[in-house]
Amino acid sequence: MFTKEGKREIKRWREREIASEREKEREREGERERERERERERERERGEREERERERERERERERERVRERERKRERVRERGGERERERGRRERERERERDRERERERRERERERERERERATEKEKADRETRPR
Repeated sequence: MFTKEGKREIKRWREREIASEREKEREREGERERERERERERERERGEREERERERERERERERERVRERERKRERVRERGGERERERGRRERERERERDRERERERRERERERERERERATEKEKADRETRPR
């Protein structure tokens, strides 16, 4: 039916078809490989973004902890300041009581001195009356 030349032509055509199919398959495989590569790249970038986000979150947490620590220090200083203030007030009240006691002692001392003066005056009057001629 077919001539030798025709058979050869068919064979070459079939080989070209097979080669063409193989070439298309290699291109499709290359495209699938590039797609897998892009997917790996996107996955890597997503991982990096998530890691950066986690790092930012850790940094924010460290900053919040630093703020809380400063606040705790400030509170301790305020408490110590309050203690110092209370201690100062206590010492001030103690000094005030000491001054009051000192003033009270001085007042009693003056009172006793006046009392002794009155007694001496009374003694002197008595002595004067006794020695005064009638």
